[in-house]
Amino acid sequence: MIKVTEARYLGDFQVKLAFSNGQEGVFDGRTLLEKKGPLLDPLRAEPYFKRLFIDAGALCWPNGLELSPRRLYESCKAPEAVA
Repeated sequence: MIKVTEARYLGDFQVKLAFSNGQEGVFDGRTLLEKKGPLLDPLRAEPYFKRLFIDAGALCWPNGLELSPRRLYESCKAPEAVA
């Protein structure tokens, strides 16, 4: 089972992630914010988006939003692929 072990906000809704298997990638939070939902509304404000943290291997925010480590892993771009 893969887990997020590190998360660092890069700016512009981009988050550099490290995973328990040693891989790293960049999650583009803008794709998440294209969706609708009450848990996503607060994240549209960058200061709130930056309040991300890791809990039990998942990427989380204070409002209870939790993103699956497996989905994040599958959606991440390799760091060198990010402009």
